[in-house]
Amino acid sequence: MAPFVKTLSVRWADLDPNFHVRHSVYYDFGAQQRVEILEQSGLSLRIMQEQGFGPIIFREECLFKKEIRLADQLTINAKIARLNADASRWTIVHEIVNAQDLLCAVLTVEGAWLDTKLRKLANPTPQIVRDVLEAFPKAADFSAI
Repeated sequence: MAPFVKTLSVRWADLDPNFHVRHSVYYDFGAQQRVEILEQSGLSLRIMQEQGFGPIIFREECLFKKEIRLADQLTINAKIARLNADASRWTIVHEIVNAQDLLCAVLTVEGAWLDTKLRKLANPTPQIVRDVLEAFPKAADFSAI
């Protein structure tokens, strides 16, 4: 899979009283990009609903490196940093970069797949999940778990 880079638009509603992007917006940027990557890779929300599984987040952390303001031109990229053999557990890292190629934030998400009927972790995962996550761009420090 080619690297997935998305241009971000900062909206007025994304700002806090200090006139920069409020902290929770960074998490929204990452979540939206992950859904778009899965959709583009053939793992749509409809397929997940039909097969009775979906992603679940265990930990989400953002390191804020540089202030982001309304007029900033940004891109976000996503890479998989950790993945176990059956693709049931994973870590995805998003980097938000400005037009000057300066790193503004690093969002790290650790997750798994939930069986939405049993409300338990899905293991092993459907083959489409393995195919998509194994093809996902890898981080430079990728490790199997």
